[in-house]
Amino acid sequence: MELKYFRLIKTIVEEGNIANSSERLFLTQSALSHQLRELEDRLEFKVFYRSRNKWQLTKEGQELYTLANTLFSAIDKSFDRISHLNAGSKGKIKLSAECQSFFHSIPKFIQKMGILYPEIDIELSLGATHQTISQILANEIDIAIVTTKPISEELSSTEIFKDEIFVLMHKENPLSTLPYLEASHFANVHLLINSFPLEGVFVYENFLKPNQINPIKISAIPFTETSLSMVNANMGIICAPKWQLKPFKLSDDLIYKRIGKHGLKRKHYVVVKQEQRSKKYIHDFLSNFEDDFL
Repeated sequence: MELKYFRLIKTIVEEGNIANSSERLFLTQSALSHQLRELEDRLEFKVFYRSRNKWQLTKEGQELYTLANTLFSAIDKSFDRISHLNAGSKGKIKLSAECQSFFHSIPKFIQKMGILYPEIDIELSLGATHQTISQILANEIDIAIVTTKPISEELSSTEIFKDEIFVLMHKENPLSTLPYLEASHFANVHLLINSFPLEGVFVYENFLKPNQINPIKISAIPFTETSLSMVNANMGIICAPKWQLKPFKLSDDLIYKRIGKHGLKRKHYVVVKQEQRSKKYIHDFLSNFEDDFL
C-alpha cells in the first residue's frame, strides 16, 4: 500500500471531507476521489462512510488511520534524527600538539579531512604547546596530541603510536665514538631545542632532569633547518625522533646516537574532553586520525 493512500486517509479525517483536503494536498477533488475509489477497490472494503457535511471512518478505516499516524510519526522522528546528524557533522576543531614535530605531518592529514569532510573546519593552535591539557580543560582547544597520558575523568585518551628519541650529531663530535649516550654525557653539550620552557622538552623532562643533568648551553631554535645547519657545523646537537627529520636532506656527516642503553622511547596520545567525543564531527575526526596514526 503506497504512502500516498495513508496521507489521503489522514488528511480527510483531519479536514472533515474531501473538498477541504483538496487544497491541503494540492490535488483536485476529482483526483482525490479517484485515489480513494482505487484504494477501496484494492482493499475490497470501504474506508469512509460518506455524508454531505462529514466523512466518518469505518472500523477498517479507523485501523488504517491509526497506522497512518504511526507511520508519519515515525517518518517525522527519523527526519529529525537525520537533520540532527547532518547538523552534528559540521563543526570547527582547534587542534594542538605538545610535540611540535607533529606539525610536520598533520597538514597532510588536514588536507585529507578537507576532502572527506568539507564541513569540518580544522585549525592548528601553535602557541603554548606545553599547556595543551589545561587548554582542553579550559575549552581553548578541542583535541591535543600529548606524550603523557593525562589523569582526569573529564578526558578521553587514546594511544596512537610509539617512537624513540635519538641524538643527531656531527661525526666529529667527541661523543660520536660512544655506542649510546648516558645522561652525564649531556653535561658539556650545546643542546638545540624548538622552544622553551624545558618542561616541554621530552629529553630534558624524562632523561636529564631525573638524573639532575643540565647541558652547559641550551638554545631555542624554532626552525629545524637552522638547527640542522648548526649541527652540520658541529655547533650543537638535536634530540628528535627519526621520522621528524625525514622531510629534510641530512648531510652524510651527521649520525644518530641512541639515548641510554635501552633507548629513550615515548608514547603519543590523542586527547579530547569526554563530553566532546560524542559529537559526530569530533567522532569523525578521531576515527580518521586513529586510522592514520595507529
